[in-house]
Amino acid sequence: MQLDKLVNYHKALGDPTRIRIIVLLQQKPLHGQAIAHKLGLKPATITHHMSKLRNIGLVYQRRDKNTIYFYLDQKKLEQSAAAITQLGVHTMFKQEMTKEEKDAIIKNFLLPDGTLKHLPSQQKKKILILAYLIRDIQPHHIYSEHEINVYIRQYHEDYATIRREWVMHQFMFRKNNAYELNPKEMWPVVYE
Repeated sequence: MQLDKLVNYHKALGDPTRIRIIVLLQQKPLHGQAIAHKLGLKPATITHHMSKLRNIGLVYQRRDKNTIYFYLDQKKLEQSAAAITQLGVHTMFKQEMTKEEKDAIIKNFLLPDGTLKHLPSQQKKKILILAYLIRDIQPHHIYSEHEINVYIRQYHEDYATIRREWVMHQFMFRKNNAYELNPKEMWPVVYE
């Protein structure tokens, strides 16, 4: 789960009413009026909270004649709850590669001038290349999107793909077109 999605998930759950709704829906699907009655709230308040829970994918709805029932996506709840414990757990690299193995992979994908031939299609190699490319980005520094694009262009023309891959694989955090390195403990692999 991407870091920004994880943050949004926990923000949405940071309300006692939403947690109470989840507890109710774990027992069985309910319609809005029933939830409002059980929690002693107005239906409009329930509508507001249900929309927040739908936005993060924890709740979905089904119509039965004129009544809309809300269901809890139990699998999504379990995955989202476990996502935070998976940050920094890198199953792909459980058997750590030696420096020589990493260097050989890097060498295969770089041209003599140090530019990247192409991103590997194999996930493990792609992540290693991404770690190699990001090694000169400074921690605790906030970069504009333009600065990141300029940095990436010294290695490859497709800066948008590499920038997106860095965010998807937790190398970087993006907010409002500003980029910052995540701690190395969150990275799937470190190239040193």
